[in-house]
Amino acid sequence: MLVHDTVSTGRSEADVDQIRLSLQARYDELSAEYEQAVQQSQILRLVEVGDTAGDDQADSGTKTAERDTAQSLLRTILDRRAQYEHALARLQEGTYGWCEGCQAPIPVERLEIFPSATSCVSCKQHRERRAA
Repeated sequence: MLVHDTVSTGRSEADVDQIRLSLQARYDELSAEYEQAVQQSQILRLVEVGDTAGDDQADSGTKTAERDTAQSLLRTILDRRAQYEHALARLQEGTYGWCEGCQAPIPVERLEIFPSATSCVSCKQHRERRAA
């Protein structure tokens, strides 16, 4: 049984199944995107290693920037994938859709826009103000 049962969340088992399928589909998309980005990064490295003859500082700088961009993309994808993994775990536990900060329900509109949200708008704004 879910921690917050279907009466208190307003979700039927069919709704929960639909949410699970949606979250899993996005997780799978991000996993495929990550694998593709890893392959592109490896190709970039192979080209970089094999094509260094006659490089000047501008060439080296461009290659460094490309490498940094590729690494940043990989980190971003992994972070987004971890968010969806966390959302799936919360769904399994029965805490999906509830704010981790104040335990209030996260508005459905927020979850539709950002399915892996773990906080309500109020808690998110409060956290962002403190970080600034």
